[in-house]
Amino acid sequence: MKGATTQRTTAKAMAIPNPLERVKIRRDVKVQTHRFVDFFKGFDEVDTVRRIFGNQTKKILDELRVEFMSRRGYMGVSDQDGHIIVSADYLKNGNLRDIYLDLIHELVHVRQFKEGHQLFDQRYGYTERPTEIEAHRYAVEEARNLGMSDEEIFQYLKTEWINDEDHLRLAETLNVKPSNQE
Repeated sequence: MKGATTQRTTAKAMAIPNPLERVKIRRDVKVQTHRFVDFFKGFDEVDTVRRIFGNQTKKILDELRVEFMSRRGYMGVSDQDGHIIVSADYLKNGNLRDIYLDLIHELVHVRQFKEGHQLFDQRYGYTERPTEIEAHRYAVEEARNLGMSDEEIFQYLKTEWINDEDHLRLAETLNVKPSNQE
């Protein structure tokens, strides 16, 4: 009986025309982006951001685009055109201080992209990648400017895509000394 069902199903499947021959899918969609400064105000007045972009800070931020995505996550920079991609859920529900520090981090990647750096150089692991180290350095500096302790910064640096060993190595590289590691 089982074999008969399979034969019937197979025969039926063969009679259905291939849907790929009958449908049309437009694949040249444009990503919807917005002006960074319409959602993130005052960053042109932040000393750390001014150090990232120098005398081009206002111009770069005015021209910078941001895309909001509906899936969970945090934020990143497009390696196609250098715009910032932000999880709408993270923006709405994340810790404000973490969002701020992540934006500092991502603004470094925007500058790196504009300078022609390969943001996702696969020759390096995440915690050894030069572009990530530099971006984390700026975020750690800003975290210290905010008065965060090394323990708080250490916790900020922890993400689900790095293991404990890489987390410790990143903290050490950035001269972040959590209380239980001193």
